[in-house]
Amino acid sequence: MCWSAVEAAVPEFAGRVRERFGAYQHHVLATLRKDGAPRLSGLEADFRYGELWLGMMPGSYKALDLRRDPRFALHANPGPGADMADGDVRVSGLAFEVTDPEVVARYAAEVKPPEPFHLFRTELTELVRTSLEDPYIVLESWRPGRPLRTVRRKGDDSPPEVG
Repeated sequence: MCWSAVEAAVPEFAGRVRERFGAYQHHVLATLRKDGAPRLSGLEADFRYGELWLGMMPGSYKALDLRRDPRFALHANPGPGADMADGDVRVSGLAFEVTDPEVVARYAAEVKPPEPFHLFRTELTELVRTSLEDPYIVLESWRPGRPLRTVRRKGDDSPPEVG
């Protein structure tokens, strides 16, 4: 599902997720190596034209990983400290390389990345936000075709509250 469809389905939640990614420029991308092992890499993510875009240096391992297997997870930079004031956010999905010269040129004209570069458009399959609302740890998760799910869990052995 493209980003604009996420915004249409769960606008407030999508806003919180996007805001969290916007707080910092660099994030952590997880891809799969040839042998199936995870690879973590730094990355700048960009929300533009109703999509979440991933740009990469030419020939980078993360780009080669995504060309071979499009599955990814992207974790927003948690920032300094451990207070989780804005929550902890990650998105998962599939990333497909964009090779249309007009789309790549339009993106490059606005973003001005170092060229050449690989550009990937994402199809999102899951968004997750974890935050603290004393006395709870709050887990919000969303998948296409399902409602937003919120679980509030106390730091003790109490059963979670699901909403």
